[in-house]
Amino acid sequence: MKTLTSPAATPAPARREPAFDPDVVARTFQALSDPTRIEILQKLKGGEQCVCDLQAELGAAQSRLSFHLRKLKDAGLVTDRRDGRWSYYALVPDALAALTGILVDVESGARSPASHPGACACTACCG
Repeated sequence: MKTLTSPAATPAPARREPAFDPDVVARTFQALSDPTRIEILQKLKGGEQCVCDLQAELGAAQSRLSFHLRKLKDAGLVTDRRDGRWSYYALVPDALAALTGILVDVESGARSPASHPGACACTACCG
């Protein structure tokens, strides 16, 4: 018994799944959406710093600074350690590299011909 097949039956292109968790990316960008948190990251690019030094450099109240540091820590952008009564904060290099990778991935998708209307190369839907 013969089965009917379409002569132009070609498999649909595989949908490319993101290489990242959208919820994590959103939380990260939300953490980056405040000027004070950007300033904190700038101060930490030189290396680990005591929260007391950050407080003095930024002229921020301790409670305000703690709030911003918690947002950055929850987003995985900074890490902390305690030494006696002091807390020290540092950038998480892998997190920043992952963020760079996400941006590169999104940019490369925006530059691909298939991302532009009318530029689709498939024959199944665009002929």
